[in-house]
Amino acid sequence: MADVTPQFMAVVPARFGSSRLPGKPLLNIAGEPMVAHVWRRACQSQASRVVVATDDMRIRDAMLPYGAEVVMTRDDHPSGTDRLAEVAELLGLSGDTLVVNVQGDEPLIPPALIDQVALRLADDPEAAMATLAEPIADVETLFNPNVVKVVRALQGRALYFSRAPIPWDREHFKTQPNLLETDAWLRHIGIYAYRASFLAAYQDLPPSGLEQLEQLEQLRALQHGFAIQVALANTVNPAGVDTQEDLERVRALLAEQGEGGSL
Repeated sequence: MADVTPQFMAVVPARFGSSRLPGKPLLNIAGEPMVAHVWRRACQSQASRVVVATDDMRIRDAMLPYGAEVVMTRDDHPSGTDRLAEVAELLGLSGDTLVVNVQGDEPLIPPALIDQVALRLADDPEAAMATLAEPIADVETLFNPNVVKVVRALQGRALYFSRAPIPWDREHFKTQPNLLETDAWLRHIGIYAYRASFLAAYQDLPPSGLEQLEQLEQLRALQHGFAIQVALANTVNPAGVDTQEDLERVRALLAEQGEGGSL
């Protein structure tokens, strides 16, 4: 396994529309739009290039004063992976370019995780994608359908992703348990690294049945036979912003760190 971070670029997809938090990328956190926090953390990684990909001129206009490179994309992409595929095409990336998708609602993401997921993909030349996971320690998280679980092969490749509590403990899950006795369960962390050649192929793949059932875009890749490497995160990844409660939590945390500010 290589011990030097490979050359890669980071893309921060920032979609203005959000059913729960409209205009989410521009929400104020410590005096700056949320997408600016994500972009800055991506810039603190080893990425050789960081791009914000958006479908809205308001996000572009907010990021240009920071000196960010912004790529305008269509507004009809069904997933973040589809949006990155358009970015790769617009930028004319070579097929072997490694591209890390840093989701635009992760203002606290550690730069080390961005580097780690790129390294994981570089270490497996036959994998199309790489992502990260962390152990699940409590029953509530395991049985929460909003938390995506992943099961890995011994070599680290993903066997399946699900909103269900997998693997199912046939002996002890006859009723919902009070505690977990092993570390068999993994929570998927939604950061991805791709090869640009895979992104070109992905946008031509028809949506898969499993993807539509679970509403998980990575299942399209798995069901069409592409390999996904999954590494155990080397540092804690704070939760992203999906709800107003999440937003207030992040605001409070940054305020405690002396980066105060609110609406």
